[in-house]
Amino acid sequence: LNELVVGDTNGKLCVYKNDDSKPWAVRSCQGMLTCVGVGDVCNKGKNLVVAVSAEGWFHLFDLTSPTSKHPDASGHHELAAAEEQKPVFKQHIPANTKVMLISDIDGDGKCELVVGYTDRVVRAFRWEDLSENSDHVSGQLLLLKKWLLEGQVDSLSVNPGPDGSPEMMVSQPGCGYAILLCTWDSEQQSTTEGRDNSAPSSEAPIRDVILHQTSGRIHNKNVSTHLIGSIGRGCSSENSGSGLFALCTLDGTLKLMEGADKLLWSVQVDHQLFALEKLDVTGNGHEEVIACAWDGQTYIIDHNRTVARFQADENVSAFCAGLYACKGGSNSPCLVYVSFNQKIYIYWDVQLERMESTNLLKILDCDPEFGNLLQQLGVERSDVSAVKDLIHKTLYFPEKQQQSSLSQCQDPAGTDSSAH
Repeated sequence: LNELVVGDTNGKLCVYKNDDSKPWAVRSCQGMLTCVGVGDVCNKGKNLVVAVSAEGWFHLFDLTSPTSKHPDASGHHELAAAEEQKPVFKQHIPANTKVMLISDIDGDGKCELVVGYTDRVVRAFRWEDLSENSDHVSGQLLLLKKWLLEGQVDSLSVNPGPDGSPEMMVSQPGCGYAILLCTWDSEQQSTTEGRDNSAPSSEAPIRDVILHQTSGRIHNKNVSTHLIGSIGRGCSSENSGSGLFALCTLDGTLKLMEGADKLLWSVQVDHQLFALEKLDVTGNGHEEVIACAWDGQTYIIDHNRTVARFQADENVSAFCAGLYACKGGSNSPCLVYVSFNQKIYIYWDVQLERMESTNLLKILDCDPEFGNLLQQLGVERSDVSAVKDLIHKTLYFPEKQQQSSLSQCQDPAGTDSSAH
């Protein structure tokens, strides 16, 4: 069952469970938290909570360890034991952090930590274990690579490339993005070979960056842009090459792409879009694109560009979407909004029967019982006008239709020929 992890600028980290408005666990961090996440960052087969502050303090919390499980009668963690509130690991990394991603970005099956900074820099780190004990966290983050981008980085994501291997993507202003090449293995080899020739350090800003612009006509080349990759498209996504990713801009542009060259659709809205997520709200395995604006206007768009809109109650300062166990003891699609009044709103079990528009005739046509009733009433299923007329009379003139149906079910001898 999934939890909700929230960090604030005071350094407080809260974990929420179920529909309880009180935090299930609270931890204190050093500095203003700008990035929070959950993942197997140490590659031990266990999720850890990661919190990074603007000042560069990296915190690891293990909320699954036996020492952290001392809930009181209401199920909340006791906050008395100061030792339990400390992170299991803490390290200082370069400051001015902005966004964070925990994912396998080089295809080796192990997770890396990728951090985007306010100075247009992206750094990739890998956990180096110093202990063979799988339960004990002992090690350090090692810098793998540093990339320097041309524009501000607002989003980090991973998307399958043409050969199915992961590609590290970062958003760039003006509805653009960049692919970051993971070249540390080759760099390490060349560094070893050229060590006597004063090889450059791994901190040098080597720009292994492939920049892409998704449109030749950009109204504002500096407009803030967000992206999200690896959008699920059901069982058809197996071995299908490049993955789906979406982009949105603060001036209201939304795009769905398949690889670098194939634009599936583009939508222009009159709201300032500042957050982009993916979520399967229909249960068919196809993840819809979820975009949120500052005023709470939320767009849910499927792969065929069918749009559903939802208006949150207040202006929004932060937004996310995903599977969360709010009620019923199971994960369900949820939309999470944080207002400027420091309130968290969770809209749970957000499910739509379908995204595309339809009509009653199409729905009934899929029901076998409807065909049986038409046969009893002597109406040909292929006669669309007769079926429409029957539905119209049944909905708007039920008394007359019932009398007509009864008279049709009587044979000339006056006996009821209907089995029902």
